[in-house]
Amino acid sequence: MASWQSYSQTELDEQYSPSSRIESLTTYLDEYAERSRRARISLDHRADLPYGPDPAERLDLFPGPGTDCALMVYVHGGNWQALSRKDSAFIAPDAHRAGVAFAALGYGLAPGTPLPNMVTSIERGLTWLHENAAALGFDPGRIHVAGSSAGAHLVAAAVLTRATPAAGCVLLSGMYDLEPVRHSYVNDALRLDAATAHALSPIRHLHADRPWVIMARGLNETDEYARQHQDMARAVNPATHLVVPGRNHFDLPYDLLARSTALGDAVLASIR
Repeated sequence: MASWQSYSQTELDEQYSPSSRIESLTTYLDEYAERSRRARISLDHRADLPYGPDPAERLDLFPGPGTDCALMVYVHGGNWQALSRKDSAFIAPDAHRAGVAFAALGYGLAPGTPLPNMVTSIERGLTWLHENAAALGFDPGRIHVAGSSAGAHLVAAAVLTRATPAAGCVLLSGMYDLEPVRHSYVNDALRLDAATAHALSPIRHLHADRPWVIMARGLNETDEYARQHQDMARAVNPATHLVVPGRNHFDLPYDLLARSTALGDAVLASIR
């Protein structure tokens, strides 16, 4: 696999553009929105719960069947500058079927919100959920968190490098070393310098006392996403490490809590 330094600027930008591997990004974005809209109509939930002072620090909670159930928190992707918790409720129906509470966690986006603030928001949100678990109706010892793409980076930075409360985390198609990202078009919005990129690269600062980790990516990913996944999997040494045939960067999250999928079965077995 080529070193990222060997790519031309055009090639590096393409490597960090996962939509270059699919026919239509709009199709997926529209599907996220529609599936999420249907979930909010069909399932009881509490919307716009504030977990911090920033207006973007809000979450939507879909309760589970009892006060001792597990909670899955989902942090959306979008290159740290797109999508929202409102586009993330599509996972809630599978959570409901599995008897798991579900929370879609919002955070501020670039360029208005610096990346360090985003990591702090995820940390703050998980801490708030832990402190308010009894009132919200789930077991504080069974809070699990998943993130996709930029969301996987934020989860890894908040949970695997700090003592943020979480029993386990699921990392989907993430970026864990931000130095190559800093040299791509993505940095137009992030505005990372070398020091900040290093400080916020989870692979460089893994906490010794960390929860269980499941890592997965779709088979249809760019080489850089595949390399980042592989390098992080070696560093974390997760019990479950999946490369899922027939899935890409954008449809893998559909499997997060879906029974009879490789990812869903692995996650559901871990959160019991």
